Amino acid sequence: MAMKWHFPVAAAIAVAAFAGAAHADSLATFSLLQENDSLYFNTDKHYTQGLRLSYLAPTVTSGDFWDQPFAALAAHTPVFAGDATDRRYALLLGQSIFTPENLTERPPDPHDRPYAGWLYGGVSLLQNTGGNMLENVELDIGVVGPGALGKQVQNDWHQFIDIAQARGWSRQLQNEPGMVLSYERLWRLPIFSGPVGADFVPQLGATLGNIFTYGAVGGMLRLGSSLGADFGPVRVRPALSGTDYYDSTRATDGFGGYFFVGAQGRVVGRNVFLDGNSFRSSASVPKKVLVADFQGGFSLGWSDRVRANFSVVRRTEEFDGQRTPDVIGTASIAGSF
Repeated sequence: MAMKWHFPVAAAIAVAAFAGAAHADSLATFSLLQENDSLYFNTDKHYTQGLRLSYLAPTVTSGDFWDQPFAALAAHTPVFAGDATDRRYALLLGQSIFTPENLTERPPDPHDRPYAGWLYGGVSLLQNTGGNMLENVELDIGVVGPGALGKQVQNDWHQFIDIAQARGWSRQLQNEPGMVLSYERLWRLPIFSGPVGADFVPQLGATLGNIFTYGAVGGMLRLGSSLGADFGPVRVRPALSGTDYYDSTRATDGFGGYFFVGAQGRVVGRNVFLDGNSFRSSASVPKKVLVADFQGGFSLGWSDRVRANFSVVRRTEEFDGQRTPDVIGTASIAGSF
């Protein structure tokens, strides 16, 4: 999508009451993430736009009301079983847009990726155990189809910047409610420490739902400062993501940051944006079961409260007939208050 920074919907997350209920022994963090194939490169196809706005609440006080969901999961599942160092909630709102390679064809090529939008909101429960292990349970709920406003966002932006509009949105996936439940676990394995340190962050995860179903394994190598503040940059799933977690008390007060490279492999059981609608006829293409991402970039912190992340991702072919891998640019900014 030929688009850099654009809010897909006029929406606000009501977080004031939520933040007041949690005992703030650390800062809250707001993040804005943009993923776009035209962010650094002149392309406009496939996964063409992803926008994600999130709010990470302050640390939850042990034993209070907001700690009870963590305790319930720990009591009845293997999740959150360790001694928690830090427990947080994150709220998020996002939109993703998918198109075929040729935007001028009407009807679109039936052998290329269908047009589709995904508008969703979600909540994450995050637990840092011992400072070196992070667990994340995330539930996203939203809609695929015209209700996701993909056509309006893409074509209104194309009209604004005076380029040709995508002509095949009349054949997009139909409206379908969506739910996605994800669990992932990340570890921070220090390699060496000092003013400049290095670590390796392996990751395992699984996602289940009518939008995405897949298992994932990956890892990220990082070199720089403030490595203990997070587990890598946040990404729009499916992707190698460090989640929304951020601990400002472990960040460098002044200028700092790190370089990173990483990879993730996924075994895909379902991808609605390739398989088509769940309960009605729609456009679809045969998906590839094995997909991999290769990512490199850097994170910059101007203080312990303001930081930005930039990366380039090369994603292997996701469906039969896709001619080349996709390259996705990402950029995010976050502030803690």
